[in-house]
Amino acid sequence: MKTFEQLFAELSAKAAAGDPASGTVKALAKGKHFIGKKVIEEAGEVWMAAEYEGKEKTAEEISQLLYHLQVMMIACDIELEDVYKYL
Repeated sequence: MKTFEQLFAELSAKAAAGDPASGTVKALAKGKHFIGKKVIEEAGEVWMAAEYEGKEKTAEEISQLLYHLQVMMIACDIELEDVYKYL
């Protein structure tokens, strides 16, 4: 298990390393439009899971949404602190 901050550090390191086998690196290479579509897709899946699939599936879908949101943050050069100041 990892925290939001640990995930962001891990994804940032993957992006910096540029490993072409990394799903994160591939998503970043496809750009903000691709990543944005994934964010929208995952948000819908969170909603559907919350409505029809129970707590565990909803938590899983939320984790996937958080992943794609963090990939978007990296694509936009946004740090955690940039977001935290609005919470």
